[in-house]
Amino acid sequence: MLTISGVSKSFGGRTLFAEANVQVNREDRIGLVGPNGAGKSTFFNLVLKNDEPDEGTIHFQRGSTVGYLPQESSPVGDETVIELATAISGEFIAARKKMREATEEWEQDEAKHEYDALGGYSFEAKAKQILAGLGFREKDFNRPAKELSGGWVMRAHLGRLLVQEPDLLMLDEPTNHLDLETLLWFQDYLQYYPGAILMISHDREFLNQLVGSIIEIRQQKLFRFRGNYEDYLTQRAALEVQLLAAYNNQQKEIAHLMEFVVRFRAKASKAAQAQSKLKQVERMDKIEAPIAEAKTLGFTFPQPQRSGQKVISLENIHQAYGSNVVYAGMEFEAERGERTVLVGPNGSGKSTLLKILAGVLIPQHGTRTLGHNAKEGYFAQYRGDTLDMKRTVLEEGMDTPQRVTEQYIRTVLGSFLFRGDDVFKKVSVLSGGEKSRLALVKLLLNPPNLLLMDEPTTHLDMASIDALVEALTQYQGTIIFISHDVYFIRALGNNVVHVNAGRLTRYAGDYQYYLDKTKATSARAALTAGQPTAVVPTKPAPEKKPAKSKEEKRAEVGDRQARSKELWTWQQNVKKLEKDIAELEIKQEELTMEMEKPETYSKAGAALHLNRELSTTVDELAQKTAEWEQASAKLNGLEVS
Repeated sequence: MLTISGVSKSFGGRTLFAEANVQVNREDRIGLVGPNGAGKSTFFNLVLKNDEPDEGTIHFQRGSTVGYLPQESSPVGDETVIELATAISGEFIAARKKMREATEEWEQDEAKHEYDALGGYSFEAKAKQILAGLGFREKDFNRPAKELSGGWVMRAHLGRLLVQEPDLLMLDEPTNHLDLETLLWFQDYLQYYPGAILMISHDREFLNQLVGSIIEIRQQKLFRFRGNYEDYLTQRAALEVQLLAAYNNQQKEIAHLMEFVVRFRAKASKAAQAQSKLKQVERMDKIEAPIAEAKTLGFTFPQPQRSGQKVISLENIHQAYGSNVVYAGMEFEAERGERTVLVGPNGSGKSTLLKILAGVLIPQHGTRTLGHNAKEGYFAQYRGDTLDMKRTVLEEGMDTPQRVTEQYIRTVLGSFLFRGDDVFKKVSVLSGGEKSRLALVKLLLNPPNLLLMDEPTTHLDMASIDALVEALTQYQGTIIFISHDVYFIRALGNNVVHVNAGRLTRYAGDYQYYLDKTKATSARAALTAGQPTAVVPTKPAPEKKPAKSKEEKRAEVGDRQARSKELWTWQQNVKKLEKDIAELEIKQEELTMEMEKPETYSKAGAALHLNRELSTTVDELAQKTAEWEQASAKLNGLEVS
């Protein structure tokens, strides 16, 4: 379907790859890997015809279609989510516009017929199913896409590609904006995708589950390995041993030949022989010395002040959002040196727990106690409010109480993808992902002794994840984190806490210990697994009672009528409170989504105003919930009696 022959490309005087050859067939699943700056994005641009190769050809089979999901979404117009997800071709968009703008009945009938002939209604049904899988609710389908955060817009674009089903689906870090349950749905969906897939991803587990081959860009060449990411690592290690042996043998041969040349080229009787051996060296197809990847950072991060043995504890925590009770009487404790990963189903309360631990969310009831000398630091995506928008990346990095040099700061920033002139960018022009990376760097440069992190590996490449793992391995404090990156969890976690239905279950061992204890079928699926369903005992059949007299029956009728009237009154009260709570929950959700948008923090005072409105809404919600609980308890008592 796609043939790349003899392609060479240089950029800024540096050769990215030379004489590259790649064949992509239908239903291939290929992962593209390589260090940052190796040329992965350039390779994508060449395939997409956004750039031209210096040499060679890129040829698609006639009629082949290509779909591309970039890392960052482009601005959207006035289209709704469902319109964005079904914008699969210019012809389709034009037909929908014609149907929307038709005024006469005959025009509307004609436009609907044309729309239907293009498969419009069936595409809409498919789009709704895919959008639901990507986490959208039905009420979001007709919502203007420009109201959504960048991450949700990316999901809508991803939905459009899955509806379109191009012959070649090209994905650049597709898991960045997905929560764990959505990622699992997406992963399963791609297993049965009818076309070929070419992807760049930092998620090792995602690659392991999906790809059938890996293409690595290294030393100006494209190396192809059969199998998934783990297979690639094994094969690559073997290849490096072979390349090193071949390189050393060739260097020995060259040294032997050059020794003869140096020794005899000035001697008349052997000058011709020496010249022949020199030409032999020049004609050799030189083997490049394999460049081993650095296994260590080459620098160390500052260490925090030592805390007491008990770092933080939560006692009798109650937290609810409207009628949704997340925790009721929850207890939690962390000790010095623990690296605890929180796992459990989506919506089970992992992020809520982390926010309560961080002091970002004040629980409705219960106490949070920091231990002796304990100081917490919280990292979550889109916390750009911790950065000064007027500064450059380098200036933000230098803003630390630690005594460090500019070169040290630039080295650290480079490990987290801020390289070269990137350090002189203003914080205000950074993308949401770049701001997240910078906030993470700042946290590591002045670490507290209790690190609380929500999805810290999002927006990092594999080398940066390794840098983060090494930094946190050196770290001498306590860590509590949420992640869907199995590699990161395995490398770091020494404790697992399963969160489900308001209950915390601790597993005093690493992630493999947790998998063994829970008999999980998959390392990733275990991250969202719920607890086994409890067996409900059957009730014994009620005993038969003697028949009642007419007087007793009449008295019971009167009592029932009185109870019925009271019951109706409380039912109406509960119904009204539930309606109020539902409206407040929607308002809270909308305000929270606004708070998550990176652009909110670029408007003076907007974040503060939203935060106040959100606090008021949360308080109203808590009040209504308390009233609802009392009314529900009364209603339950009436229904039972």
